[in-house]
Amino acid sequence: MATRSCRCGHGGAGKGACGKAPRCQRDYQGRISGPLLDRIDLAVDVPPVTAADLALPPPAEGSAEAAARVAAARDIQVSRSEALGAPAPVLNSRAEGDFLDRVLALDDPARALMSRAAEAGRLTARGWTRTLRLARTIADLDQSEGVRRIHIAEALIYRRTGPGAEEGVAAPSMAGFGRTPMA
Repeated sequence: MATRSCRCGHGGAGKGACGKAPRCQRDYQGRISGPLLDRIDLAVDVPPVTAADLALPPPAEGSAEAAARVAAARDIQVSRSEALGAPAPVLNSRAEGDFLDRVLALDDPARALMSRAAEAGRLTARGWTRTLRLARTIADLDQSEGVRRIHIAEALIYRRTGPGAEEGVAAPSMAGFGRTPMA
């Protein structure tokens, strides 16, 4: 799902920015219901391309490299589900219940971060499961056996908290999206 940042489409900073921002952005985005937002796993703001962006060197990771990492992560998911005895391949996006718990292999700091996010009211029950699935996928992209705190933190960043969210908390930007595997 793609949306404009505000009614006029010029929200945020920069040339031609909305003169009513940030209130206009908050009001416009507040029209989307919380339950609908809760079903969105990745919320990323994509700023307009500037002349300075066009002059930058290409990203370190191109489309072919990114596609190869995604294919490798998908293969990891299929192999893992077969190893765990699933009757059919189960990708992270469909993992649930006991199967999800088995594929996560959460370490203690990751579990503590998820608990803090839930206690802070940033996660519904649906959001909890979707965040864990996303964190498992991020860990697979990093070729990590278990889900670590850094994977949970990244998954939480991508969760849009919905209308009435804390001021100053925005979805991550696509600027410099040539993401490299984490250590």
